[in-house]
Amino acid sequence: MNITIGKADDNSFIIKDPEVSRYHAVLIRADNHDLMLKDLDSTNGTYVNDNQIIKKKVFAGDKITLGTTYSLYVSDILKNVNDYSDEFARLKDVYDSYTKKKIRIQSKNQFKTRLFQSIPFAMIGVFGILMSIIKKTNSSLFVISFIVAICAPTLGIYFGARQAAKIPELLQNLANQFKTDYVCPKCHTFLGEIPWESLQNKKACPISSCKAKWIRT
Repeated sequence: MNITIGKADDNSFIIKDPEVSRYHAVLIRADNHDLMLKDLDSTNGTYVNDNQIIKKKVFAGDKITLGTTYSLYVSDILKNVNDYSDEFARLKDVYDSYTKKKIRIQSKNQFKTRLFQSIPFAMIGVFGILMSIIKKTNSSLFVISFIVAICAPTLGIYFGARQAAKIPELLQNLANQFKTDYVCPKCHTFLGEIPWESLQNKKACPISSCKAKWIRT
């Protein structure tokens, strides 16, 4: 699909500016979805990032100047035809980062919880071995071993529970940020926890009032 740019009313992107020719330039979507900007023998020239061009590959963030005064960005032209493919592509990193952080929180905190719960029992075993090595009955040692046997598991359960209690809060904070970031680039509707690849197959926002194009066709 080509997006013609100029002053004439039959252009895809109409610009009413005296410096702009009737058919000034055209934004071409190549077969590999790259974007090419081509000057259509305009009177005052076409510039990309302040460099005059005849034909050049461009990106959403590039600045286009038509003539000497009228400037806009490639993204402005794409949004005018409801094309949000570049913004949508960046959502892949958002989804991938979210899933990795979620797994990391769950696995890391589960490990710490088990560690806190198991260390006290290991302490009892170590203390028992030391007692057997000493091989003598001592009332103070007996009292200490009794205290360790009673308190250590209790402390382990307490600290393990505290560590486990952190998981829901960490996951909730992560989810709240994800709901802010993983949204349609146009209507800002949260896209749920649907994998980016599955959304890619839809090609456009399902919200009837939006229908932003996510994939260039």
